[in-house]
Amino acid sequence: MAVWLKLKMSERIYPLQPVVGVAVVIIRDERILLVKRRNEPGRGKWAIPGGVVRVGESLESAAIREIKEETNLKVTLGDVAGVFDYIEYDGSGVVRFHYIIIDFFANNVEGTPHPSSDVEEIIWVDFKEVANYELTSSTKRLIQKILSSKLKIK
Repeated sequence: MAVWLKLKMSERIYPLQPVVGVAVVIIRDERILLVKRRNEPGRGKWAIPGGVVRVGESLESAAIREIKEETNLKVTLGDVAGVFDYIEYDGSGVVRFHYIIIDFFANNVEGTPHPSSDVEEIIWVDFKEVANYELTSSTKRLIQKILSSKLKIK
């Protein structure tokens, strides 16, 4: 498994094509679940939990697997919350990372969140306080979309 992760990470840095990622938006009592990223891109920043789609895996299966791996939560998926791209250039102007991220809302959530090896910390953040956290750019855009549309904040 460690070899697979190393190979896959090498394909994510300076990719030949965009990498497809998925994430799951979990909202409870006007709070959103965020994870502090342990790895690049966005190391040390807060984000919606998720990861990369594997070859042969559906978006939905990848999202369910990734949320289980990163947070130990079991979810069923709802609607798509948003689709975003993340492109990061190095100092020479070459694309270092390029992700297309599909975010899903979670309908049902089972379990207690526990961080995986990819996650430094997991927290519930009130939407009123989310601006106080250093978020990844795609997480900022997603939260802005949720707040402006008044969707799924319960």
